[in-house]
Amino acid sequence: MPFAPLVAVPLAAGLSAVLIVLLKPLLQRYALARPIARSSHSVPTPQGAGIAIVLAILAACGLLASLTPPMPDAMEALVLAHATLILAVVGAVDDIRPLPASLRLGLQTLVVAALVLSVDGRLLPDVPLAAERAFAVLAGVWFVNLTNFMDGLDWMTVSAMVPVTGALMLLGLVGGLPPLPTLVAAALLGALIGFAPFNRPVARLFLGDVGSLPIGLLVAWLLYRLSLQGGLAAAILLPLYYLADATLTLLRRATKGEPVSQAHRSHFYQRATTNGFSVMEVVTRVFLLDVALAILAGATLLWPSQLVTLIAMGAGTALVALVLRQFSTMQRGKAP
Repeated sequence: MPFAPLVAVPLAAGLSAVLIVLLKPLLQRYALARPIARSSHSVPTPQGAGIAIVLAILAACGLLASLTPPMPDAMEALVLAHATLILAVVGAVDDIRPLPASLRLGLQTLVVAALVLSVDGRLLPDVPLAAERAFAVLAGVWFVNLTNFMDGLDWMTVSAMVPVTGALMLLGLVGGLPPLPTLVAAALLGALIGFAPFNRPVARLFLGDVGSLPIGLLVAWLLYRLSLQGGLAAAILLPLYYLADATLTLLRRATKGEPVSQAHRSHFYQRATTNGFSVMEVVTRVFLLDVALAILAGATLLWPSQLVTLIAMGAGTALVALVLRQFSTMQRGKAP
């Protein structure tokens, strides 16, 4: 089915929405997110919609893959599915009863390492293979965690990941990615669209760690596969806002001697709401920024030259810096 990704989007969206409706009474009863230091909500709200998203992705991919000829990377797909489920379980447990940070990090590292080892190809052929794999694991674990860190505002994950997954799906449809990553990107895009109405500000339902951790894993893997296809610059540009906000916040807290593992409200997008931006203003800016970054990423692939890459990276960095500066310094009238 050459058009399997196009089918995967509405299929995963429908499955995600139906599963959320079915699961919401259970989440309301057993998985309430109560306001904490990093929260942007003020009343207990059910979390755990990520269960529906993960199941929708796996079901859509499994069904559509069964209707196509066997993929050459079937073993990688199997590892990816198991890794996604494991992180979903870790996140579900953590949503209900918080796990020690060391245990969470250890399990994430094992899962990411298994996935990295299942992927063929070299990103840095002049670097020893062990060092390249170690760097890939470190980057993957960081991306899983920063996705979790950034899921602290209604529609934030939707506004950031829909442009990324949409761009990856379109890239795959024109031959820039193999069939498996293209199908996964499409299914993730659809599942997020199905979740979006429930998380629209003011959210009636949250993603939870059960969703943010596996979503971070899937997107990290997609970007890794894009890098292996010669799209390293594009793989950096697509999530550049997430990378910048989470990394700069962590470094700022570390240099001030603040505990980096504790809940906080010092991310740029959180500071924006403190400065008077409404939630919709924040997520709209992030969405438009990520669309612009996706266009710049596409330019580096359409015109693969050093000059185009430098211009795109410079423009992307400038746009991200502009939004971060607006979020952290610009005072806006308080939203009603």
